[in-house]
Amino acid sequence: MLEEYMKMILKARVYDVAKETPLDFTPSLTDKVGNNVWLKREDLQPVFSYKIRGAHNLISSLSDAEKQKGVITASAGNHAQGVALSAKTLGIKSIIVMPKTTPEIKINSVRHFGGEIVLHGNNFDDASEQAHKLAEEKGMVYIPPFDHPLVIAGQGTVGKEILQQHPSTPDIIFVPVGGGGLIAGICAYVKYLSPDVKIIGVESDEAPSLERAMAAGKPVLLDKIGIFADGAAVRQIGEENFRIAKEYVDEVLLVTNNEICAAVKDIFEDTRSIPEPAGALAVAGLKQYVEREQLKEKELVAIFSGANINFDRLRHVAELAVLGEQREALLAVTIPEKPGSFREFCHTIGMRSITEFNYRYADDQDAQIFAGIHIKDGNTEKESLVANLKEKKYPVTDLSDNEMAKMHIRYMVGGRGSKVDNEILVRFEFPERPGALLHFLTQIGKHWNISLFHYRNHGAAYGRVLMGIQVPESEKEDLREVLQKLDLPYWEETNNPAYELFLR
Repeated sequence: MLEEYMKMILKARVYDVAKETPLDFTPSLTDKVGNNVWLKREDLQPVFSYKIRGAHNLISSLSDAEKQKGVITASAGNHAQGVALSAKTLGIKSIIVMPKTTPEIKINSVRHFGGEIVLHGNNFDDASEQAHKLAEEKGMVYIPPFDHPLVIAGQGTVGKEILQQHPSTPDIIFVPVGGGGLIAGICAYVKYLSPDVKIIGVESDEAPSLERAMAAGKPVLLDKIGIFADGAAVRQIGEENFRIAKEYVDEVLLVTNNEICAAVKDIFEDTRSIPEPAGALAVAGLKQYVEREQLKEKELVAIFSGANINFDRLRHVAELAVLGEQREALLAVTIPEKPGSFREFCHTIGMRSITEFNYRYADDQDAQIFAGIHIKDGNTEKESLVANLKEKKYPVTDLSDNEMAKMHIRYMVGGRGSKVDNEILVRFEFPERPGALLHFLTQIGKHWNISLFHYRNHGAAYGRVLMGIQVPESEKEDLREVLQKLDLPYWEETNNPAYELFLR
């Protein structure tokens, strides 16, 4: 199997449009993790992603008759740009079907490269179904984003370049995983020539398609996925990709959104380039692995796979980065409602910076404050800080990993619903596009009174809403039926401690 792929990789036609990207040494990351860290800079491709390699390798192999028909594909963005640029270079008509949730920067890029854009559905699967339908209707050639030998071979040229460019031989290569084209291609080349080099896949914990497939021994269709790392948000690993990965991938790591955002910051500090969340997956996995294994003085390579991120999304990424680096603790603390109590609280936390302080008068006994506190030594320092506060008789709740607190409560502290009866708190996610919020509210209907509402645009593909709904006990089952019919991810948060402390 590997020998056949080796031949295809060596003959792959990628450099008509793709670049041989540098393998850059990273001084800051190297110092931070105590190992030599190298970044494979696929953000420097003409489409700011490695996807151009596989797309062009397949399209350039088409017969003249197939090229005459034109090409069509489905993609959340990076593969779309690769297909559009490749088709433009070869003088071929292209249609790109993209989910309506695709970041605008990727849509504009496809349009710039001359691709005809069709926006359909809320995720890759919806777009893929429509693309196949249009391919059949129009007689065009469908270009799959990952599950094809020539796409895999095109992506495999990344592995070829790494072995050629590294001054010795890497000990471990960390590879982001979505549909599996990149990791399958890198495995095929690297494991054939250097079988001792470890290949570790890294996925978002909201879209673990390879990790679940490894556990099941076959590709698994995930019920739902999060699309924070939209460039790698795929519900099922490719069949051919998994056939290679199951034999040659040494391990698969799952990383959180906080870890991804911290990795975005790490990459920026070394390169002054800003990865999209999927583009930082490999660095997030590298850091997690080094900490777990207490690795020292190894040669580590991470693929910086893409940099197609909307500018207005950077605010949200920056907010989560400090939590991912474990440099901020979010605490709910009860202090006495009397003059001088805030000064005493600051004295207790010592010479640490307060990054955030939210408070509103509630009564003349106690004050609930929501505090962000800068820490330098991760969980160890946070645990010591919490213990010190408790020793000083401050009631304290750690909200650093509380999703509702991070996304909503920190922006809402100051208002309590003391006369709100029968309130149920629910957190939703819905596809972010023009008119989406109005559509969401229309779906909720006029059955019950909305007693609390918080929505904040994060520049991401999905909007997040926190809603309080007044529902009599006898109608709670009716509410659950309405929520089920919405077909949106939701979580009931009525028992969340942050709600009790700041809003109820």
